[in-house]
Amino acid sequence: MNRRNFLKTLGLTAASLIVPGCTAAVRSTPSSKKKPNFVFIFIDDLGWRDLGYMDSRYYETPRIDKLASEGVAFTSAYANAPNCAPTRACLMSGQYGPRHGVYTVGSPERGPANMRKLIPTPNATNLDTKVVTIADALKTAGYTSACIGKWHLGNKEPYRPQDRGFDVVVARTHGGHFDKQRNYLTDTLTDKAIEFIDANKDKPFFLYLAHHAVHTPIQAKKELIAKYKKEKPDKFHNNPTYAAMIESVDQSVGKVLDKLDELTLAENTVVIFYSDNGGYGNATSMAPLRGSKGMLYEGGIRVPLLIRWPGVTKPRSKCDVPVIGIDFYPTMLQIAKAKKPKKHILDGTSILPLLKRADKLKRKAIFWHFPAYLEPYNEKQKPWRTTPAGAVRMGDWKLIEFFEDNRIELYNLRDDISEKNNLAASNPDKAKELHDLLADWRKKTKAPVPTEKNPKYDPNAAAPKKKRK
Repeated sequence: MNRRNFLKTLGLTAASLIVPGCTAAVRSTPSSKKKPNFVFIFIDDLGWRDLGYMDSRYYETPRIDKLASEGVAFTSAYANAPNCAPTRACLMSGQYGPRHGVYTVGSPERGPANMRKLIPTPNATNLDTKVVTIADALKTAGYTSACIGKWHLGNKEPYRPQDRGFDVVVARTHGGHFDKQRNYLTDTLTDKAIEFIDANKDKPFFLYLAHHAVHTPIQAKKELIAKYKKEKPDKFHNNPTYAAMIESVDQSVGKVLDKLDELTLAENTVVIFYSDNGGYGNATSMAPLRGSKGMLYEGGIRVPLLIRWPGVTKPRSKCDVPVIGIDFYPTMLQIAKAKKPKKHILDGTSILPLLKRADKLKRKAIFWHFPAYLEPYNEKQKPWRTTPAGAVRMGDWKLIEFFEDNRIELYNLRDDISEKNNLAASNPDKAKELHDLLADWRKKTKAPVPTEKNPKYDPNAAAPKKKRK
């Protein structure tokens, strides 16, 4: 199908990116006695609009678009954080950041010290061993698990994926996306994923295929770059190398799905396609969303999410109910009929009802906590991508609180998906309702809010001229 017409077929037009509730199947669970397999394809830095089914006219993603046509597309799916490591920690633990302390990548003291008003909250770079990962939990239900690709939650014992419930681990052994033999990393990881599926076709498995693409460095295969240099860019997407990276990801998805078909596993496999945060703003655009990777605006946290489970999800269905990364853990446990680990708190909500027929979930709101600084990577973001902040979404409403000056921003996402109109002053009652909700959640989760003044702060300091990546 022509990718320009695919969005209309799916029912996701540019004018109707926000749709009420879900349209999903009222269908029975597959009859196979074998527990369903899980294939979780996790893309790094893939933006919300970076796919054909989301109306990109430049990036070509026929296999991902086909996956969307075969399952449910979530239009209000979120990452738990605006950058990599905390999102992955939340996914693996099923817990919000304050439970495990992974808030950002590396140091929370990013950017020039004399421009930071506050001392940010200390950050954990390893996922605490007290956390029972989703791989640990599925193992008790008879699953064999593989972590292929990016882990980012500790590379030394006892924090490695092989220490955290994964039976097979394949990690990158070189920098960038090419090895010394010029093998492309996306292809290499895909081959390893297919080997794992082949080896475990007769028993339930969990494949966590966590690509390093499309994270920087922006590198791709020459023949694909050449292809996109000949293509006409659209208004927002115009980077041929980035487009080529996305196509390699699309080919990877196709190869994995073809293997499931070849082994007649597709009918009993839950396929999840997801991104860890918003896109890198120097390579792509999230428009009409505001912002990009590293921000609590929609462009930094709203991400693509597709789920296919034949016999359960309805082809070409869509859902605008807000879902978030911590929801996958309880969802997979419910599908696998696995027991919740004792004394392990799960903050997420199973979205299995949304995969079947429901048009809502039994929860009031979802939350973000990012008590760290992120420096800009382009001129538009100066002086900061973000200062320490938190956010909450309840229904159509979203509130962001910036801790340096207690500034509040309130948006109605149904009317203003681009977050242009701050309604905090004109709707103080709604602002107070969401702010109180956020404060209560922080109290419940013991979320630390930075308040200590930074003695190095200089109110007269100029923004650095050097671009930072």
